[in-house]
Amino acid sequence: MSYAGDVTPDVAWQMLHDNPRAVLVDVRTDAEWAYVGLPDLGAIKRNVVRVSWQLFPSGQVNLRFVAEVTAKDIQPDQTILFLCRSGARSKAAAIAMTAAGFKSCFNVAEGFEGDRDGSGHRGKVGGWKARELPWGQS
Repeated sequence: MSYAGDVTPDVAWQMLHDNPRAVLVDVRTDAEWAYVGLPDLGAIKRNVVRVSWQLFPSGQVNLRFVAEVTAKDIQPDQTILFLCRSGARSKAAAIAMTAAGFKSCFNVAEGFEGDRDGSGHRGKVGGWKARELPWGQS
């Protein structure tokens, strides 16, 4: 496998809770962070690291992604959990960081909002929010 693997949001929360060196990197865009919300890691006295995998509004891959994550003082031996809306961008980010020499990169498979429901809306079927993990909105 080209990264450490996929975990559910519940498992990601437990990994963050149990490992003080584990870090959550949210790879969504500024617009998503502002309008959809962010995981809240306050209960474990940590912050979410925000580095966009794709640039807004173009959708182009952020060619500086690895450098920007590294600039956040994240070390290659730390456990890194990558989160996006549904698990696609975060998987690509986990693969890229593994290729850059980071040893323990996981994809939060359901993402922050999860899959679409029968009406085409996200946030009720899987994902960080639907599993009622801590989160906030600005």
